[in-house]
Amino acid sequence: MSSGKHLKLLFMMNTPADVHTWRYVIHALKDKGYEVTILARDYGGTVQLLHKYGLRFRAFKAIRSRYLKIFEIAPHIWEGWKLSREFNPDVIVGFGVDAALTGVLSRKRSIVFTDSEPIPVQLFLIRLFATVILTPSCFRKDLGKKQVRFAGYKELAYLHPDYFEPDPSIYRELGIRDSERYVILRFNVFDAFHDIGKHGFALTDKYRLVRDLEKHCRVFISAEGSLPKDLECYKLPISYERIHHALYYAQLVVCDTQTLTTEAAVLGTPAVRCNNFVGADDMGNFIELEQKYDSIYCFRDSQKAIQKAVELASHPDLKREWAMKRRRLLADKIDVTQFMVGFIEHVAREKC
Repeated sequence: MSSGKHLKLLFMMNTPADVHTWRYVIHALKDKGYEVTILARDYGGTVQLLHKYGLRFRAFKAIRSRYLKIFEIAPHIWEGWKLSREFNPDVIVGFGVDAALTGVLSRKRSIVFTDSEPIPVQLFLIRLFATVILTPSCFRKDLGKKQVRFAGYKELAYLHPDYFEPDPSIYRELGIRDSERYVILRFNVFDAFHDIGKHGFALTDKYRLVRDLEKHCRVFISAEGSLPKDLECYKLPISYERIHHALYYAQLVVCDTQTLTTEAAVLGTPAVRCNNFVGADDMGNFIELEQKYDSIYCFRDSQKAIQKAVELASHPDLKREWAMKRRRLLADKIDVTQFMVGFIEHVAREKC
């Protein structure tokens, strides 16, 4: 009999990053005999990725209004509670308050992962209601006895060399010759609840980035929301699930978003990040990647960010230098997928 026989796990997913993080974890747990179901928010490519990776799920619609974001948690918890009553999981796993509150309402144990410090309200609720909280070792807040730290980032659960193999055919999909130097620009819409009052590159900054960087490299843009018509020709011409192959071979990534910055770093691609999350209260993973591994650069000032991006884009041996930084980073980190599989098993068995 397999070790996970008769044990049930409910994963709650809200974003494509959630799907990437739990993908290999879920497959490993299912191979061990665990019964897994997924509740997914239909938002930003989450459902498409679940289909692509062959993961069965139940979806619900997200609240689309920016002004109603404060109420967004309600349908998450309602749908989670209904599915939990039906499926009767032993453990609920997720990234946020919805998993913690669903666990309390369903009288189930919950495992919540977080790597974001500047969300005080959410952290208060997670600390209050989650059974256990997983954070990277570089997480800068003490969440009490429930907190378990590990030496890694969530991005290593799917971009570690043991799980991710870059595909050079991405050059053909991009419509460029092999080994041609290119830069990826990634722009956020800042429409999440925790993004209220936050911003990244202004439209004038985006035009300047394209103008200055295309003097050194081919420029592609990946953007949430729409682009101005005269920037449409720079749109990254690949499907969503191929983004990490494009990131791996890119000369540079310039973005005002969060997860993509860490993804670039663990893939050995330099990243310049600019938004007003940056500062004394920034997330621990960005501080560690910048100060310890010198693999990313974070700015609040967009002009300084653009200046740094142009400087890096003109560097002839940039990728070779970052490959060494990547090796050093990987040597310090654990296999995050194996850790999470083992940890979830431990919590599930502990209940039985």
